[in-house]
Amino acid sequence: MSHQDHQLDPALARGLTMPRMSRRELFRYAGVGVGALGLSALLEACGTKGVTSSGSSAQASAGVGSQEWWAKQTLHHQLNFANWPYYIDTAHGKHPSIEQFQQKTGIQVNYTEPIDDNVTFYQSKLRPVLQAGQPTGYDIVVLTNNDWPLSQMMELGWLIPLNHEMMKNFDQYASHLVKDPTWDPGNKYTMAWQSGYTCLGYNTKYVKEPVTSVQILWDEKYAGKIGMFANAGELGSIGLLALGIDPATSTPDDWKKAADKLQQQKDAGIVRSYYDQDYIKALKNEDIWISQVWSGDVFQAATYQGYPQLKIAIPDEGAMFWTDNMCIPLLAENPLDAMTYMDYVYDPQVQALIEDYNAYVCPVPAAKEIIAKQLKDPTVANSPTVFPDAHMQSLSRNYYQFKNNEELTEWNNLFVPIFQ
Repeated sequence: MSHQDHQLDPALARGLTMPRMSRRELFRYAGVGVGALGLSALLEACGTKGVTSSGSSAQASAGVGSQEWWAKQTLHHQLNFANWPYYIDTAHGKHPSIEQFQQKTGIQVNYTEPIDDNVTFYQSKLRPVLQAGQPTGYDIVVLTNNDWPLSQMMELGWLIPLNHEMMKNFDQYASHLVKDPTWDPGNKYTMAWQSGYTCLGYNTKYVKEPVTSVQILWDEKYAGKIGMFANAGELGSIGLLALGIDPATSTPDDWKKAADKLQQQKDAGIVRSYYDQDYIKALKNEDIWISQVWSGDVFQAATYQGYPQLKIAIPDEGAMFWTDNMCIPLLAENPLDAMTYMDYVYDPQVQALIEDYNAYVCPVPAAKEIIAKQLKDPTVANSPTVFPDAHMQSLSRNYYQFKNNEELTEWNNLFVPIFQ
């Protein structure tokens, strides 16, 4: 489908201002009772340990995901899509991009928002039924890189390899930031839904100085007004950045130094609290003046929700770059419909609708001009945290990719006790 096939109706697109309730829950194990146990103990406790070979071999024996397998699939004109809350264009109680997809393809979309947390969703909705050899009821699910459920589903053979012959829009329009990613080489299983940055947010009413470094989070003059994240992945990563260490290439010795620096910050009384998603409420209420933030939250608050005093800062040390990924669970009942939709959202016209609402990092750079000229929203189009320029891309930092369960356990043992 060419993006010239359908021009956007600005009247339809206006009103896409409901904030996405983003929920970057990387490494948030406390919610499922894992604490600092690590992945190996968790899998054993939940009954998934030991099923890797059966899941992978069952998929391989059926040729699932091969071109021959895909050639046998047919459209069912039905699609069950599971996403996170407030994460798609919404106007007048509908999703314009989905409405257009249904009209164009005849595929009816059952769009739901059951994902509040990667781990909880995986443990409650995906793992039990897939382990039992049953379909999940979803044809597309959105999972975050650098959180173990996505990598586990790949390793267990619980995701269907994508049909690359149906990725025409993706091949033509996808940003290099989401092509051939480290967490899924060759995009074998995933296509990005949206990406984002973990960076700094601050209140210009109280913070008058330029915010250029993560070291401001250790500045004692802001004691009691600093917010940090209550998850090990984000907390450990910013501790490493504060030491001038790239998290992606860090070592266990580096992790210990970062944990020491974060503990010193805590012991000095600088941190008001360690937050999950509620950090944005604390910023709005002026309980905190500076915080670790997820880029889209502050953008939405400042642009659409009446908090222009809140600003995003990308520190000189860099900002962590994450991606939410569309993928197709094993035994999905409508895989061809899923592939049709997944490539559809890479049409720049479609992505412009979605992106003008989400205001996270857009996976389709060509949507920028459409947002600026057709949707007449230069604030989104010109934001470097939505369409990263070369400088912004140079400051993008990747998370550490754990090589084994022991490394994950060691990381958690160092950083989880700081915020628990």
